[in-house]
Amino acid sequence: MNPLPFLKSLVYLSLLLFIVTAEDEESTTATSIIFTTLGRSDYAFDIFTLPASLPPTPSDEIPITDSNSVNFNGHFPSPSPSLLSFLSNNNQTPSLQLIYVTERNGSSNIYYDALYYSTPHNTLSKSSSLQLRLQLPLLDLDSSTQQDNTIISMKDKPTLTADDYLIYVSTHEDPGRPRTSWAAVYSTHLTTGLTRRLSPFGIADFSPAVSPSGVYTAVASYGLDGWDGEVEVLTTDIYVFLTRDGTQRVKIVENGGWPCWVDDFTLFFHRRSQEDEWISVYKAILPQNGLISTESVTIQRVTPPGLHAFTPATSPGNNNFIAVATRRPNSSFRHIELFDLVKNEFRELTRLVSPNTHHLNPFISPDSARVGYHKCRGESSKRKDENTHLFLENVKSPLPDISLFRVDGSFPSFSPAGDRIAYVDFPGVYVVDWDGSNRKQVSTETAFSTSWNPVHEGIVYTSTGPTFASEGTEVDIISINVDDVDHNGVKRLTTNGKNNAFPSVSPDGKWVAFRSGRTGHKNLYIMDAMEGEKSGLQRLTEGPWSDTMCNWSPDGDWIAFASDRHNPGSGSFELYLIHPNGTGLRKLVESGSAGRTNHPSFSPDGKTLVFTSDYGGISGEPISNPHHYQPYGEIYTIKLDGSDLKRLTHNSYEDGTPAWGPKFIRPVDVKWAKNEECAFEDCHWLNEMPNGAVLAAPFDTRSHCAA
Repeated sequence: MNPLPFLKSLVYLSLLLFIVTAEDEESTTATSIIFTTLGRSDYAFDIFTLPASLPPTPSDEIPITDSNSVNFNGHFPSPSPSLLSFLSNNNQTPSLQLIYVTERNGSSNIYYDALYYSTPHNTLSKSSSLQLRLQLPLLDLDSSTQQDNTIISMKDKPTLTADDYLIYVSTHEDPGRPRTSWAAVYSTHLTTGLTRRLSPFGIADFSPAVSPSGVYTAVASYGLDGWDGEVEVLTTDIYVFLTRDGTQRVKIVENGGWPCWVDDFTLFFHRRSQEDEWISVYKAILPQNGLISTESVTIQRVTPPGLHAFTPATSPGNNNFIAVATRRPNSSFRHIELFDLVKNEFRELTRLVSPNTHHLNPFISPDSARVGYHKCRGESSKRKDENTHLFLENVKSPLPDISLFRVDGSFPSFSPAGDRIAYVDFPGVYVVDWDGSNRKQVSTETAFSTSWNPVHEGIVYTSTGPTFASEGTEVDIISINVDDVDHNGVKRLTTNGKNNAFPSVSPDGKWVAFRSGRTGHKNLYIMDAMEGEKSGLQRLTEGPWSDTMCNWSPDGDWIAFASDRHNPGSGSFELYLIHPNGTGLRKLVESGSAGRTNHPSFSPDGKTLVFTSDYGGISGEPISNPHHYQPYGEIYTIKLDGSDLKRLTHNSYEDGTPAWGPKFIRPVDVKWAKNEECAFEDCHWLNEMPNGAVLAAPFDTRSHCAA
């Protein structure tokens, strides 16, 4: 892995796209999968910086990254001759240097940017003119020597050591156990490309931090215990090991996350206090002589109760202040503040610049002069005539005959010809051409799940009513003639309002399988696709459990569904298959202890299922991301005999509701006529204050692009 100049990368990508496009046009068996990632289509993150010395004003805030896709989790590197040697004008020292995570070109990568401004480093402001940006990926994910599973993985939390080792998280190795995280820490030497795994195989590590000398790396980890399904502040422990090879690994802190070093014997981390329930920053002081263990390490609380303070950042030798993200009881937004370690008091930073915007994951420059963070980039970052919002975001697929897309909508489904997509947008049901054109709303009701009739053209089925509701909640299935210009083509097919949902149509277009809570338990039924339940019902499953999210195979032989019948009421779901006549029931996917495997969808040839699952555990600390109800779902495929399980997506978000289309869509982004608006919600559980009160939200607390 040798870093490539940015221009060379672009030329390579263009050539690769030309070759792939030519091959695509000749393929007759290739297909496409689309899926939803909660909120991700509205992320428009860039990394910004403010001076740490004085109370800032809006004119002091500088955007660092290039407003291309999603950029986050930055790191200000110390001066590095190797980094500068990769630049075309390495005889000049950049005004700013940044290493960060970016999601672009269909994959997650770690980039290096060198920025040259018109004014000196110590006088930078928003009015400073950016003269030149030099940019290159630090991981050569497009090299023909790389294996697909190395290219297609999540990258996170990069740090560059003084001897030019890039330390980061990647999810490219399968530990081989259900509900076990693939996240592990790796090092890659910038010059030689030598890559080494630092985490023990089968052990998941998160949020690595390298000590100022580069000798030690600290991580948040569950160790041998593994993830147990928690999705808020993780009860990981802090481990330390040698950066050079991962050896001499030792636990130093019980219950801690997001470590950062001030020197080789002092680090900060966050945890939820067991005494008062506030999330606070703590300091761990390691002994300079003797054995290091949880017994010999001194722990001190740093930030006081009364607010949540988390994701701390510091800089080498900086005993004056740390940077933290905060959620205060009187604020609906996450902000970056400095905490004075001498005076034991907070100093506001981002609230003075953009009070109604969330700011995430601070980091400090090596000279302690600047603080970086990421947030919504704002409308001013793009031209007025530039449309950057994506309807379909290309995601690199590990399967050569399948293109993979994140869709800007929930519960998508393809029309029989694959030329249209139906989806819901809470509220409302919409239909749009696959290229993002001709979007129209076909229902204004709150709905979830969509399914097309494969025979009767233009008929879409959906469930209307509240989501995640009890068996007796009024939810019914309707059919919609989406081509009816008079908007009279809506028919209610279920009438008892007992949580009838997740319709799926038989391949001959005559029948609809669905789940219903009409007996007090959610089981599967089949009814007439045109007349609904008034023509009678066939009960498909029966029992004191939940059978749901059914999908009919293209040949009509099987219905796949999710069920908690192995442990009713536990919230754990696994995938099953059953014949439409009620015979042949068998389990297809076992999701592990308390696991969740949901939303199956058949491939066009009926030989494979795509689904969402927490099989790969959690990939990052949820507190470092916007809100996700279940920040662990990824997209997988499996053959009907239970073989050939493949993971398709890698991130720390919630991927779900996949749909498999009958035609191939070229693996390029599809834009649509929708203005970009960066909008996301902070973690909902941060609204809950320890005194039991829920933070009041007098206005929309989503972070928007307008600061």
